[in-house]
Amino acid sequence: MPCINARYYPVLLIVLGCLFFFPFLGRVHLFDWDEINFAESAREMIVSGNYAWVQINFQPFWQKPPLFFWLQALAMHGFGINEYAARFPNAVIGVLTLVVLFLIGRRLHDTRFGLLWALGYLGSVTPHFYFKTAIIDPTFNFFIFVGVWFLYRATTANGQRNAALVGLLLGLAVLTKGPVGALLPGLTLGVIWALNKFRPLLSWRALGLIVLVGLLVTTAWFGLEVIQNGPWFLVEFIKYQIVLFTTPDAGHEQPFYYHFPVVLLGAFPVSVLAVRYLTAIRKPEASFLPWMVALFWVVMIVFSIVKTKIVHYSSLAWFPVSYLAAYHLYQVLTGQVQWSRWTTVGLLLVGGLLGLVLTAAPLVGMHKDVLIPYINDPFAVANLQANVHWGGWEWIIGAAWTVALVVCILRLRRQTFRAAVGLFLATATMLFFFTAAVVPNIEQIVQGTVINFYQSKQGEDVYVEPIGYKSYAQLFYFQKKPPINPRTSDENYLLNGPVDKPTFLIARINNADDFRKNPNLEVVKEENGFVFFKRK
Repeated sequence: MPCINARYYPVLLIVLGCLFFFPFLGRVHLFDWDEINFAESAREMIVSGNYAWVQINFQPFWQKPPLFFWLQALAMHGFGINEYAARFPNAVIGVLTLVVLFLIGRRLHDTRFGLLWALGYLGSVTPHFYFKTAIIDPTFNFFIFVGVWFLYRATTANGQRNAALVGLLLGLAVLTKGPVGALLPGLTLGVIWALNKFRPLLSWRALGLIVLVGLLVTTAWFGLEVIQNGPWFLVEFIKYQIVLFTTPDAGHEQPFYYHFPVVLLGAFPVSVLAVRYLTAIRKPEASFLPWMVALFWVVMIVFSIVKTKIVHYSSLAWFPVSYLAAYHLYQVLTGQVQWSRWTTVGLLLVGGLLGLVLTAAPLVGMHKDVLIPYINDPFAVANLQANVHWGGWEWIIGAAWTVALVVCILRLRRQTFRAAVGLFLATATMLFFFTAAVVPNIEQIVQGTVINFYQSKQGEDVYVEPIGYKSYAQLFYFQKKPPINPRTSDENYLLNGPVDKPTFLIARINNADDFRKNPNLEVVKEENGFVFFKRK
């Protein structure tokens, strides 16, 4: 990097983002639930021509606002209704994120800091991987983080322009996923206000402008929806948000501390590098640092309290974590702190664990017969019977990364900048090859059989539905079209009612026995953990 003129760093980051994020976006089927759920909502906008309401199964879906689905629908108009289009918006956001982090880091410190921050985000496991998915959070988090940045700027420069940008960005965040897009920055501002002994941070005029612009942006959809269709949709949306915070969703009940190991392992290596500064709330020489520490703890505490716990709920924490990691490296680089051997130990331990998992995953797939006797879940055992092709070399990806990891970590003390850049680029390269070569086989093992069946029924005038478990895959991959028989949402109707079309029902092997006893059903086939029935 030092041989490249610093003025070209933004261009370099754009090139790196395009190289790492856009290739192979459509190589893997969308994963159930969230990826397929969101892509299906975008597909149904296109099929129905209704872009005002978010829908699932052509019924109102009040869990999310529409902005991200509009972006996906726009991509689908350009690339077709497929996996590439569904994931395209987040890949674009990924490139923007790298450039924005560099520009903010350069403004706060210098080009080295900006580059460390951007490459740290590019070269950390889950932050990198999520830009290749079709879930809402990368776009949602981008709006929130940039909104927090301009909120910080509004408190230091007291500019009306900064305040207006805060309102715009947080309004877009609310239109992307809901009111938590304004709640988290608001709580962060409250923490900073308390740390400043409740002295005013913003003028009333700036605060009013933030609220006014935010309301104007959100009213562009929420207000228009109420005017056109009454308050029903908005009321259901608010009720869902309350339920989400207070009631654990089925299958997502986790202990209070769940998000801490998730961030530590998922956001490696920046997670380990950030630990030293997670409590550094008072650093007068780095006025943005308290904002990042506050944002981290706000995210972690709020989503530890929330009953439903999913990996990406705490994904906003990756922004402050990556900043604190870059800050740590920069402090070492400028001689303000000494490198700690405990940081080396932490990097080696967590990185070694991840390297072992990444190396073992394809080996397990290649030698599944050795593992199967130790698995008690019949569905998982049957999944492993899927016929996938392994080249026999895929384990080298994880092994080579582990070696590169150790070399870079051991050099961080003396060659901080070069070793950190090497560590981040090695991780990004590993993820590139792993998602291209290993993840497709994992996906085929987990869900490939059932998705292939749905695709085989496209265009046929039949019902195709899962029974005994929840899925969105049949909607997107069967390409369901309206009008929809509302009774197909009733499992009893599908099993015993007077169906008016050929009906195919899919169950998982671990709950299929009761359906086998139903005299109305006959087994068409059993494959890789799924039992396919047809109504007689």
